[in-house]
Amino acid sequence: MVFAFAAAVSFLLVNIVDPYSGATASADYVQPGDRFDGEPIQDVEVSGEYDVAVSREAYLVEKKPEEPVVTAAAAGWAPPAITPDPGSAQAYAAGAVAARGWPSSEFDCLYALWAKESGWRVNAYNASSGAYGIPQALPGSKMATAGADWETNAATQIEWGLGYVSGRYGTPCGAWAHSQDVGWY
Repeated sequence: MVFAFAAAVSFLLVNIVDPYSGATASADYVQPGDRFDGEPIQDVEVSGEYDVAVSREAYLVEKKPEEPVVTAAAAGWAPPAITPDPGSAQAYAAGAVAARGWPSSEFDCLYALWAKESGWRVNAYNASSGAYGIPQALPGSKMATAGADWETNAATQIEWGLGYVSGRYGTPCGAWAHSQDVGWY
């Protein structure tokens, strides 16, 4: 009894919401050439990695060709040949974290983050993305805002990186949590 009542109410609600839900089209109702006369029925624009073409009788979806990635090396830049000193970079960073008033737990997060990103190497370079330096700035030349010696000076890179982390994530632990969630920061 409850099922029959629910079915009847459902049928009634479907017809109230969409009174044409049971309607069907017949070939006699639409005549070729009535409205279309060679004009496209609709224009469709799609963004993303696929191109879509729609015509009256069919559609075609094709994957867009990959665009070449221009890396810093392809643009004529290459990381300098220097010997990184991760221990000195870490010592400087510990002092810079403390100078910002952050607790030592924030340095622990920063240590883990940049160990994952660059191994604390001042000349760490990701050839596929162009990211560079201890904080893996993308592009590396962004760090020039912290100093002209951004390519070789760990302190310059760390100051830029701490500014980026602070501005985007609030703290190194915020950046580390984001990196753990999505794989990048």
